[in-house]
Amino acid sequence: MERIPEFIGNHLFLVSLFAALLVMLLWNLFGAGLTGVQEIEPADATLLINREGGRVVDVRAADEYAAGHILNALNLPLAELESRRGELDKYKDKPVIAVCGNGPMSGRAARQLRGAGFARAVALRGGIAAWQGAHLPLTRSQKI
Repeated sequence: MERIPEFIGNHLFLVSLFAALLVMLLWNLFGAGLTGVQEIEPADATLLINREGGRVVDVRAADEYAAGHILNALNLPLAELESRRGELDKYKDKPVIAVCGNGPMSGRAARQLRGAGFARAVALRGGIAAWQGAHLPLTRSQKI
């Protein structure tokens, strides 16, 4: 038993690194439950869109949205979400799927929407990158 504290004392950096990695792994596995935001996979998002009339809200900047987005997604950049939230009012009882480039901004958007009464707001895990990784189509905005 005396060897464990000695090992920790001699390898403090490795033990600290292990603890940090463990915390990050646990946060990744259970973080959505702690923050109150449900994350869904691209396949589940397509089911919500097609079967339940879910609305996709792309919270990226307009130029990123124009370069490629999910068909019929509404572009509400995260900075404008609060002021333009009224555009989503008719979807309060439907699934609202927040999407960003890689996932973190969509979680913030879904949390903000839930706080505003959108009980079925969720975030697309991995964002547009995950959508493309699942070989699902994107569309581009036409330039005028």
